[in-house]
Amino acid sequence: MNTANVSGTAAKGCTHPAGCHTGEVPVYASATVGARFWLLIEHSGPWASHLEDCSLPEDVHTLIKRATNLGIRPQLIRRPGRRGPAPDGIHVMVADSTAAEPWIAEGVFTNPDDLDLDALVAGVLPESCILVSEPVFLVCTHAKRNACCARIGLPIARSLAEVLPDRTWETSHVGGDRYAANLVCLPHGLYYGSMSQAAALAAADAYRSGEVTLDRFRGRAGIPEPLQAAEHFVRAHTGELSVGGVAVESSRSDGSATEAVVLGNGARYRVVVEPMTFSTPCGTACADTITTYRLVSLDRLSPVRYATPALT
Repeated sequence: MNTANVSGTAAKGCTHPAGCHTGEVPVYASATVGARFWLLIEHSGPWASHLEDCSLPEDVHTLIKRATNLGIRPQLIRRPGRRGPAPDGIHVMVADSTAAEPWIAEGVFTNPDDLDLDALVAGVLPESCILVSEPVFLVCTHAKRNACCARIGLPIARSLAEVLPDRTWETSHVGGDRYAANLVCLPHGLYYGSMSQAAALAAADAYRSGEVTLDRFRGRAGIPEPLQAAEHFVRAHTGELSVGGVAVESSRSDGSATEAVVLGNGARYRVVVEPMTFSTPCGTACADTITTYRLVSLDRLSPVRYATPALT
């Protein structure tokens, strides 16, 4: 398949693809900050570079615009390797990655106006949607956005679908072409990048067990990038891998540096990170450099002790 010329339009991608997207470049602290609520719409394609240019029914375009205005991230999805007829009605999934217990639900609508997106951003399950008990895995294969996403992502989506056929979807642009192939685990919004087939399977197995793998883990969507970095360094320091086992309690900025208090592995840590620029190993159309974060300091905080009242 010529992923650089899908549907007749060239897509950007690596000029030296063999040396890129191998996991040698740091990927942590790069999950999409704005992705807190999700709207997934099944559409077998083709997909234009941007959703507004896709050939979709007008009412679906209206639904996508409504979601975007509410701060919900819209994604097109399709089954790996399938380009069959569209399902009856509009098959959607909605997810809340911000809830104390993140959730994902699905429904089929003949009229997109029947999908209550206001309920979603209020943290309420929309009517006519049913909660899904199993996680959902999205692999970006959006060739028109970046040829590398299809060239690397398609084999990964297909291999993951062999193991998890009902849970795996190809998806449109998720953010971070330079980290292709990208994997998103919902409902928590966990991002992985520079994935191989083996790494994707390992990440999916870990997530189904309630854990992350730090290898190629970009971070959790919806969290500012420096705080993703702080969480990453606490996980690396403590070995805490449970999905909910690390969380930022508070943070403040001091110039370019960010100081955060992070709970992890039953303790609290003061973490200071600052941005740094990393050159990619080859000149690519995806990125010549990336901005990431370096660890300045990580200190375990003493537990709070309360004074014993004096006896009178």
